[in-house]
Amino acid sequence: DPNISINEVGVPEMIAKEVTVPAYVNDWNMDEMRTYIENGPNVHPGANYVIRTDGRKIRVYDETKDMILEKLEPGYIIERHLKDGDMVLFNRQPSLHRMSMMAHEVRVLPYKTFRLNLCVCPPYNADFDGDEMNMHVFQTDESRAEAKSLMRVQEHILSPRFGGPIIGAIHDHISGAYLLTKPGSEFSEEQALQIIRKSHLFNNENVDPKHLKRKHENWTGKELFSLLLPDDLNLVYKAEICQKCDVCKEEACDIDAYVVIEDGELKHGVIDEKAYGSFSGRILDKIVKEYGPARAREFLDRSTDLAICGIMKTGITTSTNDEEIPEEAQERINEHLRESENKVDKLVEAYENDYLEALPGRSLEETLEMKIMQVLGEARDVSGQIAENYLTMEHNHSVVMARTGARASMLNLTQITSCVGQQSVRGGRIHRGYIDRTLPHFRKNELGAKAKGFVHSSYKKGLDPIEFFFHAMGGREGLVDTAIRTAQSGYMQRRLVNALQDLQVKPSGLVTDNQGMVIQLMFGEDGVDPAKSDFGKAADLNKIIDENRLGDANPNYDSSVEQEGK
Repeated sequence: DPNISINEVGVPEMIAKEVTVPAYVNDWNMDEMRTYIENGPNVHPGANYVIRTDGRKIRVYDETKDMILEKLEPGYIIERHLKDGDMVLFNRQPSLHRMSMMAHEVRVLPYKTFRLNLCVCPPYNADFDGDEMNMHVFQTDESRAEAKSLMRVQEHILSPRFGGPIIGAIHDHISGAYLLTKPGSEFSEEQALQIIRKSHLFNNENVDPKHLKRKHENWTGKELFSLLLPDDLNLVYKAEICQKCDVCKEEACDIDAYVVIEDGELKHGVIDEKAYGSFSGRILDKIVKEYGPARAREFLDRSTDLAICGIMKTGITTSTNDEEIPEEAQERINEHLRESENKVDKLVEAYENDYLEALPGRSLEETLEMKIMQVLGEARDVSGQIAENYLTMEHNHSVVMARTGARASMLNLTQITSCVGQQSVRGGRIHRGYIDRTLPHFRKNELGAKAKGFVHSSYKKGLDPIEFFFHAMGGREGLVDTAIRTAQSGYMQRRLVNALQDLQVKPSGLVTDNQGMVIQLMFGEDGVDPAKSDFGKAADLNKIIDENRLGDANPNYDSSVEQEGK
């Protein structure tokens, strides 16, 4: 549910009426408690049980309500229904890391399923294809207070594994933000105010659109996004869509991939996965570290609302026509694939006639396989590149999704368009099947491209029966590998937990066991806590230099502050 906060969990009313929280009756909340009892077990928010001062538990029924209300006095405990704002623990198994169990605030909603903000899916590794989750309700004030300060979702935006955000925008949030902030994205004042209203930007006390200096009547998407940013935020980075040119044009970038935020205003660049996506969000990372988790939570809630509103205004649609390329491009791809298959035939001929030279430390068979894999790998890459030249971000939303990091990759799109490529089993071509051949459709000991699992077709054109069979073999290996890897990593974690459970880090950085024996002179050999690191590095010097350069260019910048820092 993208309309609830990352800190919230949607709880069905049916569950809220079944699961209860003990509330102590006193002189100040007597009227509230009487209301719960009057509502009873069937009307939300009501109460299911009352516990008297002598410890006796009484079920609330229509018949017993009046009697309970007459005797109600301070000291009674009311087991009331869950209501909006209650703290609960939410968990998805397998619980593999700290963020598999976090505290959420209840939001009682109709229908029969738990609801979760999309941004909180990555830490739980949750999706909506039938996943089950568990909700645990705190029963004491101490546990609620502890959960609120230590376990709330906003406290876990940064992952302790690499120090970057693990909670962040996904899928439509990223496509929407790109479409909103790309060059030429403009809105009339009426449209802009509609977007601001729908994305709840006015709820933010810091935002007053009248204060935004605009040189023209229309609003740009960049101006709308700037409303979300703290006033003194300065940041420079390259967006996900960056094509890694040999010489970076920086602010003059043709595709607007060089992002510059100066004094809380998005001056250049587009917003995509690199801005506020999970695992890579640079803006989100900076806001958490410099402005705190509450401000980061507000930014994430508002920016994802804004992206969804943006996508509703601009529209996004995709179909197989997005993977359409001109006939002459298809002919070039087919020509290149034929050439590659001929190269493979020549390598096989050289091997069979004993004039193939073995690579150092390799047998002739290994040399042949390595060279064939190289030729066929290159065939897929080049045919993909030909297709990619015709798949541009202009009016092609499938490419927008792939390039911005919202979903899929350009490899997926080129496999749909040009060629699926070599299927591999155990890191090599397919060899097993019948005696001396993979399928009865080939000659014995045939070593050509098609006979060993090369898929010439694209997904859009469709695979022929032989290609389909080989493709299924490659896919099956993936399933088996997943099952085995899960068991291996689970056992590895168990052994590590056992081995490391007694280790402790002293204030000096010394790591010892419970006997005082020194394990490491400096924690991790560099003394850096990964949770406090900059995406795994102790510090990102390039980022610091860029931001200082931005500060120097700003006429309001006070260099004395930097001198004091030095």
